[in-house]
Amino acid sequence: MINLQIGNPAPLFTSSNQNGEAISLADFIGKKVILFFYPKDNTPGCTLEACDFRDNYQALKTQGFEVLGVSVDDEKSHKKFETKFDLPFTLLADTDKSIVSSYGVWVQKSMYGKTYMGTQRTTFVIDEQGIIIAIIDKVDTKNASQQVLEALIK
Repeated sequence: MINLQIGNPAPLFTSSNQNGEAISLADFIGKKVILFFYPKDNTPGCTLEACDFRDNYQALKTQGFEVLGVSVDDEKSHKKFETKFDLPFTLLADTDKSIVSSYGVWVQKSMYGKTYMGTQRTTFVIDEQGIIIAIIDKVDTKNASQQVLEALIK
């Protein structure tokens, strides 16, 4: 289990987005990044979270943030999710689970008495130098963007 903390360098990665383009975290050095991990495209909580980031996207951009969503869904699923909800930010396909693993959010979960591996909904805020400056592990899907801003005030 990876236990990233505030002040740690954010693990670098390269993955494909919903358009099949290779995106690297290193591409964002010099910018603040909201990296949000969510379990699955088109599910209720994940849709609420993505739509909250969508609705507040311009305000976040004005404050210098880039928004990147990550799930283990593939590019095709991400493209449908992006199109259906008019999402203006990048969705990364982590089908090999390398990003969720390096950030420590691929965890054992349980539902209805069954255990399985899945993505723990978590948001990391990364500064211009690639350092983690906030970690939100109890994400309020309806207010995810506000949680980011509040975490930075603390």
